[in-house]
Amino acid sequence: MNLLLTSVFGPYGVNDEFGRAGNKMELFHNQVTREQDIFSYRFNHHSFGLQFLAQNLETPTTVLDFPSLERFIEEIKKGYDYIGISFIVPNLKKAAHMARLVRQWAPRSKIIIGGHGVNVPNIEKLVEHDHLCRGEGVGFLRRLFGEDPSQPIHHPLAYSSFNRQVLGVPLPQSSGVLIPGVGCANKCRFCATSHFFGSYTPYLSTGQEVFDVCQQYEEQMGVTDFGVLDENFLKNPQRALELIALMEEHKKYYTFAIFSSAETLRQLGDLDLLVRMGVSFLWIGVESKKEIYEKNKGVDFVKLVSDLRHRGVTVLTSAILFLEEHDQKTIWDDIDFAISLQPDYLQFMQLGPIPGTSLYADYDRKDKLCHEVPYEDQHGQDMIWFKHPHFTREESRDFLQRAFQKDYEVNGASVLRAMRTTLWGYEYARNHANPHIQARAAAFRGLLEQMRHFTLAARVYNKNRRTAQLTREVAREFRKLFGSFDLLSVGALALATKAKIQRWTHTDTRQPETLYLKAEDKPRKIQRQRATVGKPFAWPKQDPAAAS
Repeated sequence: MNLLLTSVFGPYGVNDEFGRAGNKMELFHNQVTREQDIFSYRFNHHSFGLQFLAQNLETPTTVLDFPSLERFIEEIKKGYDYIGISFIVPNLKKAAHMARLVRQWAPRSKIIIGGHGVNVPNIEKLVEHDHLCRGEGVGFLRRLFGEDPSQPIHHPLAYSSFNRQVLGVPLPQSSGVLIPGVGCANKCRFCATSHFFGSYTPYLSTGQEVFDVCQQYEEQMGVTDFGVLDENFLKNPQRALELIALMEEHKKYYTFAIFSSAETLRQLGDLDLLVRMGVSFLWIGVESKKEIYEKNKGVDFVKLVSDLRHRGVTVLTSAILFLEEHDQKTIWDDIDFAISLQPDYLQFMQLGPIPGTSLYADYDRKDKLCHEVPYEDQHGQDMIWFKHPHFTREESRDFLQRAFQKDYEVNGASVLRAMRTTLWGYEYARNHANPHIQARAAAFRGLLEQMRHFTLAARVYNKNRRTAQLTREVAREFRKLFGSFDLLSVGALALATKAKIQRWTHTDTRQPETLYLKAEDKPRKIQRQRATVGKPFAWPKQDPAAAS
């Protein structure tokens, strides 16, 4: 018996019968830095969940990520016993088409569908399938294939992003992805992931287990920086404290990008613990100026963001637009509040009633949903798909764009803000009395060594006063640390110029290459490193021949 796990087919972020150009396959360029022109961050993420599932099955499993339609058909013709299709709500049409193709070209294969898209009402009639997975997938597939659901979790090793580019300069893959668990206890009414997974399911329950996986990354891939896919990693403070203790004991100063709620940070107490842990990036949901969510009550966000940034933690805050109380005046109160926090990155997201959430159930009950809006248009970065008393759908698109543009004009380019934060962090760490925090200064300086090469290009291509001011400020600090510009800065300017020309003459849309991980590349027997955590295995690097 064998299994194929696949994401939906491309092209992505284009207007066709299956998708929309406004739903780009790039997290930051789509939802955070989208209006920052050449300063926008460009990178893709693989479908880590598919790799995680494959790693934790004894059943031979192949992963096909970002295939073309032709590449998908070619693969399913090989005759798999099971084909699993993972999709989100805006990609429902693609999933339905892929299921029809399976019935056509591989009629003996059984179809499994999973991902947030399975919560769409009447999914049974919309996408052909034999099995449907809602929620945590490892246990589901193990039970489906007659495997022991209680076996230890084996964490795969994979880069956290690829196809990376800043100011036109391609960057190497350098960070790994960690998936300590899925779900979130806070379960905010709009949050699709916490509703999908329900209560928190830990995969790496202790600091020791997290540390073991980090060591495997370092030994096998040379990776010491990690993107942590856990909705509220610090919600388990004991795990975080144990991880800190182990890193300091073994002098392994790994760095992490994490998600956290404000109330969790307050419970943590001393923000210096984040510096000791190596938190270099933190995504926090501010949502609104009003304390409408329990997690944010009593939080001074202006002070919190400032305290984090002055410790070298780059901060991404997210705010929700078109809440029930928003009208064409009060919405700017929330936009201006979010901008006034001066985070490094700011995500504006439309309130989105996604199937499976309590928000969706509430709006459905109140007949506030626009059922005529196709699912491919329900992605949060174009027009709302519910009836708002003060905004038309077209107005929601305009307000969203203007919010991003104002943040860019007031706070400047995010890449320059991040440089400013990293400079603060370097000064904070190297002058700190705690030797473990002093030891973190080396990582900050390493980042600054890379960042300094972008200031020449930033000086040439800045488009607003604040970005120009930030460029002068950070360039002055870089000169103190490293001296004048070098040839790498000139090279970065040349690449930025090339990228700028390409934006003028070609489409801005970039397509991720296909990733193909064959079942035979994963060992069937994995030696246990610990009783509770299996030794991770690094999937092979992408096979260029598999790219569509």
